[in-house]
Order: sequence, then C-alpha cells, then structure tokens
Amino acid sequence: MTTSDRREHLRTAMSARVKVIHEELGEHIFPTRDISDGGIFIALEGVSFAPNLGDRVVVQVQGLPVPAPTLNMVVVRKTEEGYGLQFALDCE
Repeated sequence: MTTSDRREHLRTAMSARVKVIHEELGEHIFPTRDISDGGIFIALEGVSFAPNLGDRVVVQVQGLPVPAPTLNMVVVRKTEEGYGLQFALDCE
C-alpha cells in the first residue's frame, strides 16, 4: 500500500450493472469498475449524479435471473470517473 493509496482491501475488476437509489437524487443504473471486501466503484459514464461524501445509498445488482438483495452503502470517494461506495456496517 502506497501513501497515495489508502485502501485497506484488495480490489478486483468487476463489470456489472447496479441500480443506485439515493433519497434525493433518485434511481440510476451504473456500471461497476471494481469490487472489494469494503465496497464497489461505480462509473458515471455521462450520467448526472452528484451525491455528497457521506450520503447513504441503496445498491442492487441488475441483470440476474432473480432479484438481487439490496445493500446499504455510503459514498466515501469521488473521482472524475465516478464514486467509491463502501458497504454500510449498520442497518439504519
């Protein structure tokens, strides 16, 4: 781990589509770029979506033969390409 990379979990490239539900910004479908034990990174790809760091969202993988479970996540990182979402440890 370098000083510029503070991630504590190994990332694995993963291409999937996820629905992200934000209380104020609504529902959007995004592609994922990677996943780790701590969370996922979603790529914006031209979609207007601008949550604040710390905002809570609900995420659900799309395109499976049965509905996937929904996961509570927190916006923890923003880049020009998208957002890093961390799995929420609580169930609020």
